[in-house]
Amino acid sequence: MFLGTHTPRLDEKGRLFLPAKYREEVQEGVVITKGQDRCLYVFPLAEFARQAAELEAAERAAVTPEDKKRTRMRTRQTFGSASDETPDRQGRITVPAALRAYAGLDRACTVVGANTRLEIWDSAAWEAFNAASDAAFAEELDEEPLD
Repeated sequence: MFLGTHTPRLDEKGRLFLPAKYREEVQEGVVITKGQDRCLYVFPLAEFARQAAELEAAERAAVTPEDKKRTRMRTRQTFGSASDETPDRQGRITVPAALRAYAGLDRACTVVGANTRLEIWDSAAWEAFNAASDAAFAEELDEEPLD
């Protein structure tokens, strides 16, 4: 399970240090792909395989034209943008240029633990998203925004 928020920096070669607490879980490799809200999803290999099996099952089970179209689009987005990476000895992964461009990554990044995956965000985009999410969450609970 991935928890917490970390703020590593991309180096000039597009490499990112994964937080030390996650390195054992990802030492065999990861798959990086486009995520929602202009972030990147980082899955350990076993979790990506599980996600792939779910997508395959959804494609087989799709009955309506809308369901078929939705699963085709999701499959294309997930696999078409995916890159498998193996962390180096220092725990760095290379984020491919196309994925860095998609997520607007420059130097300052935020890595967010999101249960079965990590998310990589541009730090400014994460702060804006998080502020909006906090406000929406507070409104939903009829409370003051979280600090």
